[in-house]
Amino acid sequence: MRRMQSGMHARGGLALLCALLTVGAAQAQNTSIKIGVVNMSQLIEQAPQSQSVMAQLRDEFAPRQRELTSMQTALQTKQETYQRDASVMGAEERANLEREIRDGQRDLQRADNELREDFNIRQNEELTNLQRTIVQQVQTYARGAGFDLVLYEAVYASEAVDITAAVLASFQAARSNTDGQ
Repeated sequence: MRRMQSGMHARGGLALLCALLTVGAAQAQNTSIKIGVVNMSQLIEQAPQSQSVMAQLRDEFAPRQRELTSMQTALQTKQETYQRDASVMGAEERANLEREIRDGQRDLQRADNELREDFNIRQNEELTNLQRTIVQQVQTYARGAGFDLVLYEAVYASEAVDITAAVLASFQAARSNTDGQ
C-alpha cells in the first residue's frame, strides 16, 4: 500500500510538472487551457458509492460478526461459571472447564482474526473497484465540462481549480438518475 501511495505521489508530481510545462506552452501560444484538481481522498470518502459499498460489506459480514458475538457470550458465561463455582467443583470438572475456557479463547481469537483479515481483504477489493469507478467518472465529468487536464493529489490548489465539489455533485446527480430509473 505504501509503495502504491508513493507511486501515486510520484505520478502526481510528474503530472503537475507536465501541467506547468503545458500551461507555459499554452501561454506562449496565447491559448487558454482549462485545468482542474480533485481531492481523491475526499471523493472516495464522500461519494455515494462509498456508502453503498460500506453498507454492502457490513451486510456481508454481519452473520459472521453475530457468530463471533455469540462465541464471546458463551465464553463469558463459562468464565462466570468458573469464577462462581470453581471452589465447589471437583478437580476433574474444574480442569475440564479451564480447558474449555482456554480452547474457547483461542477459537474466539482465531475467528476474530479471520473475520478482520477477510473483511480487510474484501474492503481493499471494493476500494480498488471504487477508485477505478471514481477515476472513470472524473474523466467523464472532465470531458463533459471541457477540461484539458485534471490532477489529483496536488500539493496546493486554489479553489478556482478545485473541482472536487462539482465532481461530487455530478456523482450524486448520476446516482439519483440511476436510482430513479
